[in-house]
Amino acid sequence: MDATVVAIAGDGDDSVRRPLVSRSEEILPYADPPSPQRPPLDAGASQAEQQRKPQRVASLDVFRGFTVAMMILVDDAGGAWPGINHAPWFGVTVADFVMPAFLFIIGVSAALVFKKMPNKTAATKKAMVRAIKLFILGVILQGGYIHGRHKLTYGVDLDQIRWLGVLQRIAIGYFLAVISEIWLVNNNLVDSPVSFAKKYFMEWIMAMMITTLYVALVFGLYVPNWEFKVKISDPTFSTPISLVEMRTIHCGVRGSLGPPCNAVGLVDRVLLGENHLYKNPVYKRTKECSINSPDYGPLPPNAPDWCLAPFDPEGLLSTLMAAVTCFVGLHFGHVLIHCKNHSQRMLFWLLASTVLTIFAFLLLLLGMPFSKPLYTVSYMLLSAGVSGFLLLLLYYIVDVIHIKKPFILFQWMGMNALIVYVLVACELFPTLIQGFYWRSPENNLVDITESLLQAIFHSKQWGTLAFVLLEIVFWCLAAGFLHMKGVYLKL
Repeated sequence: MDATVVAIAGDGDDSVRRPLVSRSEEILPYADPPSPQRPPLDAGASQAEQQRKPQRVASLDVFRGFTVAMMILVDDAGGAWPGINHAPWFGVTVADFVMPAFLFIIGVSAALVFKKMPNKTAATKKAMVRAIKLFILGVILQGGYIHGRHKLTYGVDLDQIRWLGVLQRIAIGYFLAVISEIWLVNNNLVDSPVSFAKKYFMEWIMAMMITTLYVALVFGLYVPNWEFKVKISDPTFSTPISLVEMRTIHCGVRGSLGPPCNAVGLVDRVLLGENHLYKNPVYKRTKECSINSPDYGPLPPNAPDWCLAPFDPEGLLSTLMAAVTCFVGLHFGHVLIHCKNHSQRMLFWLLASTVLTIFAFLLLLLGMPFSKPLYTVSYMLLSAGVSGFLLLLLYYIVDVIHIKKPFILFQWMGMNALIVYVLVACELFPTLIQGFYWRSPENNLVDITESLLQAIFHSKQWGTLAFVLLEIVFWCLAAGFLHMKGVYLKL
């Protein structure tokens, strides 16, 4: 640990931290990159002094950009390639590591940013405003107002609006982690592993308290029988009409982790209401609910009623557990700040990632499965451990041995992660483009390009994959253009 680091003092103290990453070069949440025009080095400075100047941690940008690219790949190609889509309920696929990676890198970034805020009240206000903006943006983009591709309509019934989603989860996790970083970290000097642990001890306690609360509720809450509404079509009329039926799910259990009777769904139904939950949950792709499992498909004979029930994969209780991933990211950011050299950082990151992964599989052996919809503790540990290994690998390649050119596209995307996510992963840009068509709504640039690639490859799967990869490259280049022009979307 770096003995030369001076701790952040309270208001009125003249001492300031001198971190590895300077204010002008640090990686801010959602990519607040440096100005494209950097001030020149002092003419009289020696080469050694110039080399000692802090460098931007480019691997964080690459990590963030790679995560956004994977989001686009999973969301847009997952339908054609079920193997890279989310696991229907239990287990993990490549897609299930993407969202936790985003939460993880937010924690790393927050550790770099909020160490240099001596005014805790101002820092709290800044974090609160940013979280509120993210949450509202999430409600607008993912609450049902925008109907997505192939539907040139918009608008949402407030009685049916979905309150939670990916951006809302990011906002909540970010806010909890940052508030802990601002108020729970003491001003102790870090000069050893023991002093490092003492400095951030209360943050770890907070993360363990959140985990304990989650476990207590998931395994302690009694889930009674419950009802939900389902629309059915009545073919007996000359013009088929939709009727609403009430279906009953029989539970009366505690500690169930299955789709129909878990406490995660119970909390959302009670606090949010059935109408405000996600109507197309991933468990509709299970064998019980789809003849095309692991893809969506028609219901099999004698399918259980819960196959038609709503469930929010970004619900309240699972989001609470997801916030712990941000706390893990904070720890990795603290290591980046306090460790002297590359070897120390990579060693601590390797140890932390290994411990997280080992504990994940131990919990799996003890009966807690990996489940992204529930965001089980075992899943949180595994996804955080994998994120740590990925950061370690990218840090070594990009920042230690300085192989940066192959990753420049991801770096550009990472510097404009939020605008790319909003425009692409939330389908805002494709929806806008599809609004311009020739004679028929199907004759638009997006659908024609995808159909052309499918025809060239003589395969819907490979054509869709090629279209999505082309889409990712396009947005990497667009993000690079914005970076060169100094245009960044910040909240």
